[in-house]
Order: sequence, then C-alpha cells, then structure tokens
Amino acid sequence: MAKVIPTTERIKKARALIEKARSLPLPEEHGWMDLSYTANVKDLLRQARDLVKFIQFMPNVPPETKTEVEALMQEITSADKEILHKS
Repeated sequence: MAKVIPTTERIKKARALIEKARSLPLPEEHGWMDLSYTANVKDLLRQARDLVKFIQFMPNVPPETKTEVEALMQEITSADKEILHKS
C-alpha cells in the first residue's frame, strides 16, 4: 500500500520540483527547443502538479492551505511559460 504524504510535505516537494525545473541547465545547441530539455521540464512540472492537484478538493484541509495550493498551481503554470515559451 502506498504511503500517505501529508499536505505540507506535498507542497514542499512541489516547490522543490518547480525550482529543479527552473535550475535545469539550458542546452547550448538548441536552447529551450531541445526535445529532451523540454520533456524534462514538462515532467518535473507535471510531477509538481500531480502532488498538489487534489489538495484543493480535500474537505479536511484549511482554506489557507487551499489558497496556497491555488497560488502554487498558478506558479507551476507561470514557470512553464517562463521556462519554455520564450520569444
């Protein structure tokens, strides 16, 4: 059986994954258009999103935490745009 991860731990892990995605070294040859780089960034952000996406629907979570999770989901979306959708 899978181990239950507490809400605060999920949020910490998601933030760490976002920072890890931001700190991935940009490939010198193709930059953000490199497929493996893009896949790695997308995978890290997906993992972060998966950790916190159901917290906002849990009835035993305080409203402050739900607000924090909503902000974290926005941060994940903005990190995706910031890292991969450069002009």
